[in-house]
Amino acid sequence: MDIAVTIVGAVIIVVGLVDMFRALLHPSGEGVLSNAVMSALWSVSRRVGHRPGSAVGPAGMVATVLVWVMMQGLGWALIYFPHIPGGFNYSPGIDPGRYPNLVEAIYVSLVTLATLGYGDVVAIQPWIRALAPVQALAGFALLTAALTWFMQIYPPLTRRRALALRLHGLAEADFAEALPGLPAETVTRVLGELAAEINVVSVDLNQHSETYYFQEENPRESLSRQLDSALELCDAAGARASAETGVGARMLAESLDNLAAPLRGFVRVGDEATARQIFRAYAEDHSRGSRDRETEGE
Repeated sequence: MDIAVTIVGAVIIVVGLVDMFRALLHPSGEGVLSNAVMSALWSVSRRVGHRPGSAVGPAGMVATVLVWVMMQGLGWALIYFPHIPGGFNYSPGIDPGRYPNLVEAIYVSLVTLATLGYGDVVAIQPWIRALAPVQALAGFALLTAALTWFMQIYPPLTRRRALALRLHGLAEADFAEALPGLPAETVTRVLGELAAEINVVSVDLNQHSETYYFQEENPRESLSRQLDSALELCDAAGARASAETGVGARMLAESLDNLAAPLRGFVRVGDEATARQIFRAYAEDHSRGSRDRETEGE
């Protein structure tokens, strides 16, 4: 029984660490547990018309970190559990018989994970003493990883907002309608720059999939609301009888396809859905109905 409990604890620890690695360090940025937590909160938000707004993404990240902490705390507690209380030395005045063994194991685990070092409970069995510093290092790594995750999420969000604002500006300037009368060099330069920005956002979404669950309060900064402008530009440039402009149109179309690829995994569309259909589903998934319309009209 003790061996089985220890094995279960070790499995929980490894699963949690692997999910942390995949979410924070793996190029795909996809942790199974972290994605499940973020997706569950997003589903709840969507059912209530996204009333939580921009709080969904940060709340999902905090909830994910708490899940990682609980997994590490529980996993190490199960490893300590068979050795409570005999494998530990207690400070004077502390009677281990007053506390259930599992509760005591969780307490020891969380204190060690948080590197608090109260000193009221000290391991005396050699291999438990050897494992305790390992857990403390895991706790320090978890704290560092969480802080790094919170800091690294904002550059991709900034780039996404900047792209949305640029698309909004081009739409407000009626660039697509004016495109036939503009010099080919100007059109090609604008399309090339736009394609490059879209490619950067595509890479960001691949590496930081959690950014999908961040909503924008201002529709002008919401990429899901502004992608129609990019499609209009692509169509207008493709319709112009110019080889140079046609190259720019194809570059933009390829970039939009690159962006549609990671978005496909978040929205409910068929396998044969086009980029236009994926972007429409993306806009619907992020829509807050009348609240978006009111904000856009201000």
